Amino acid sequence: MENKIPNGYIVDKNMVAETSIEKDGFRFYDIDSEPFRIYGVYRDGEQYRRIPHSLAESLNPGIVILSTNTAGGRVRFVTDSPRIALIATRNSQPITDNGCFLNMGAFDMYADGVYAHIFRPGNDFSIHTFEGVSRPFDGDKRERLITLNMPNYGNVERLLVGIEEGSSLKAAPDHTYECPVVFYGSSITQGGCASRPGLSYQGMLSRELDMNYINLGFSGRAKGEPSMVEYIKKLEMSAFVLDYDHNAPTPEHLLATHEPLYRAVREMRPDIPIIMMTRPNSFDDEDVRCRRDIVYRTYERAKADGDDNVYFLDGTELIAKAGGDGLCDGCHPNDLGFRCMADGLLPVLGKALRKC
Repeated sequence: MENKIPNGYIVDKNMVAETSIEKDGFRFYDIDSEPFRIYGVYRDGEQYRRIPHSLAESLNPGIVILSTNTAGGRVRFVTDSPRIALIATRNSQPITDNGCFLNMGAFDMYADGVYAHIFRPGNDFSIHTFEGVSRPFDGDKRERLITLNMPNYGNVERLLVGIEEGSSLKAAPDHTYECPVVFYGSSITQGGCASRPGLSYQGMLSRELDMNYINLGFSGRAKGEPSMVEYIKKLEMSAFVLDYDHNAPTPEHLLATHEPLYRAVREMRPDIPIIMMTRPNSFDDEDVRCRRDIVYRTYERAKADGDDNVYFLDGTELIAKAGGDGLCDGCHPNDLGFRCMADGLLPVLGKALRKC
């Protein structure tokens, strides 16, 4: 079937975003109200943030923008509604030359941990509010745990969730690991080239381990600055994953900042697992080896000092099963690459969380 969209192209109608809904029969709720539970981001004035604006300003102009990207932002609730509706307002729609449009502007939905729907914005970037309704769930009318993943790069001002009239609405239960795992790193950490928000490697791990998490990935801007270190070490967390190899401008910068970051977090959080990762590459060269050695030396010294709750993962080995097919541009993992990363992290992080 064909369908025309505003730019004049003719496409399959299934590829056109449904950006209007019939509101009759739905009751809408602001996610800032009970019983909704918001994870990974917090309300600050007219939008959601991942870190305080004052901290972002102390770092660099790029993080001022990236800190309002809702990577890792999730909304959870329980309902027996046969369909879910959404009205989202964003203040921008970022575009990059290697990112997926849906990853940057859409909301994907999971029901009881299984992918169920994606709410897609239209292709008119001047329109900042869009609407959608999910297809009906299969099977009987029963309660389901719903998770809505916010865009990894978009900025969200307001989100309304609609459930069908007469349906129940309850708060989501705690995760098995409710105290969050904190991930700090680059655009890879932010979920840069996943095809949709829930396919970042943290999203996969969250569903499989039933864990809460905070995504502090900042595309091109994670450099282990002292003010960021001070902020991270004070966060309540059940584990810390350190992955900013790609954003260190030089090996010398990585050498000067990596071990101090680890030690600052360890001093404040003596009992949590700390996982050190290197960049996922399908190739090996002198720069890659040099950076891997720097990260590994931090790990070796930690072990030598008696730290038995520290772990090292080689990014090249994480991506090895997929090779170049796991990268969309020779640098950023695609969905296959993120699946490989999640598979490599899963046994290590799962064991570490159970241990603590």
